[in-house]
Amino acid sequence: MNRTDTSAEIRQAKARFGIVGNAPSLLEAVQRALRVAPIDLSVLITGESGTGKEFFPQIIHQYGSRKHSKYIAVNCGAIPEGTIDSELFGHEKGAFTGAVASRKGYFEEADGGTIFLDEVAELPLTTQARLLRVLESGEFIKVGSSTVQKTNIRIVAATNVDMKRAIDTGKFREDLYYRLSTVLINVPALRDRGSDILLLMRKFAAGFAEKYRMPAVSFDDNAQRALMHYSWPGNVRQLKNVIEQIALFEAGNEVTSDMLKGYIPEGATVFAPVLPADGAHSYGAERELLFNMIFRMRNEIDSLRATIETLENKGRTATFNEAVPVEDLHVPHSLVKYSPVRDIISDAAPVNLSIEPSLSDTGKTLEDTERETIMRALERNEGRRKATAAELNISERTLYRKIKEYGLE
Repeated sequence: MNRTDTSAEIRQAKARFGIVGNAPSLLEAVQRALRVAPIDLSVLITGESGTGKEFFPQIIHQYGSRKHSKYIAVNCGAIPEGTIDSELFGHEKGAFTGAVASRKGYFEEADGGTIFLDEVAELPLTTQARLLRVLESGEFIKVGSSTVQKTNIRIVAATNVDMKRAIDTGKFREDLYYRLSTVLINVPALRDRGSDILLLMRKFAAGFAEKYRMPAVSFDDNAQRALMHYSWPGNVRQLKNVIEQIALFEAGNEVTSDMLKGYIPEGATVFAPVLPADGAHSYGAERELLFNMIFRMRNEIDSLRATIETLENKGRTATFNEAVPVEDLHVPHSLVKYSPVRDIISDAAPVNLSIEPSLSDTGKTLEDTERETIMRALERNEGRRKATAAELNISERTLYRKIKEYGLE
């Protein structure tokens, strides 16, 4: 296949699946998906949460030889640990309490087709062993059965977890990782895609204006620069959410950078300083950025308490009257990466964070704080666990476990 044909096929795939952007790293990911699609290999898709990893297994399935067979997507992080084996491999009648009839699992249902295992790093180790057997021999056993069954299936998996670290900490099997990652596809973070941010912004703004039958919003130059410089920790998903809110509440208006700040979640990374149109550099904006960062640190009591707990675990006796080094305060990477801020922090002496009244008088434990944080996030998201997990940057399985642990059902 020559370069022209490849480019045409990439454009066709982008149009078919609604993928917007021209960043080289994105185009490379699409091209890898197209190249591996006709070859029956397992594929592992990596990338941060919200980058759009779910599009790539669909490309692989639709451009492969199994396109006329079933495609099943499974969110491994959303299934409780006690039922994951039954969901994937099925169970026999009477295998456990509540198993009133035999049931096919996803691997049996999708026989001949493709199964997409999203958040695969969340699988328990026992389930990982079963999955490895499927990859090696195409065999599995239903829960409560002793009969070996065969399945002819293609597995595409995705994760936002650092798999090397998961292997080192014993949370993921190394042999399974190498079986899954015959081909690796990395989906780039939105902050690394340059002007794709503006393309997506225009697409979402136009789409929501049409959906809600309201006048479209526009963005001035400074607003566009702010969008380009913001770190977007929630990636495309977060951008879409922000633009939807703006489309509703600013319909017909020209959005400025100051207006944008009202739509970024509280506590999120501050916008990078916006340079004047003539390109002149202003350190005033960067000083303001640093002051805002310090102000947030003084008020985010939960984060500071967690820091003190970490220091105590290292054998240090810490109080809030102790001078705590800046590097122990978990300064967001997206702030530190800006060189003026990085230089100020690296040269700074330890900062005294004395706060009145003393936190030792509040009587709150870390567990109390975690419970309140989860409860408030659930309230903000009207009980929607998937949205709550995304806001807290944890898996749905972890959220499910914490809800049970703290009695928040």
